[in-house]
Amino acid sequence: MTSITVKFTAKELELLSSLASDQLFRREFIDPRLPGYKSNASELSLGKQLVERMRLLTDRATRTPSPRTSGAAA
Repeated sequence: MTSITVKFTAKELELLSSLASDQLFRREFIDPRLPGYKSNASELSLGKQLVERMRLLTDRATRTPSPRTSGAAA
């Protein structure tokens, strides 16, 4: 499998993961009700894994570091 590197801002990645999640929902719950629809379970599974990876990256990028406490009284 070929690896491709693309740079996104945290906000762009958050939007992309949201859009992908909405599309996966549609493919899993709405499209199967349409006549002639053929599902692809492996593609759906791969999509879910991809959305999870994007969300983890977004969480890491937007996480603010917690203030460090030294434990010493001022």
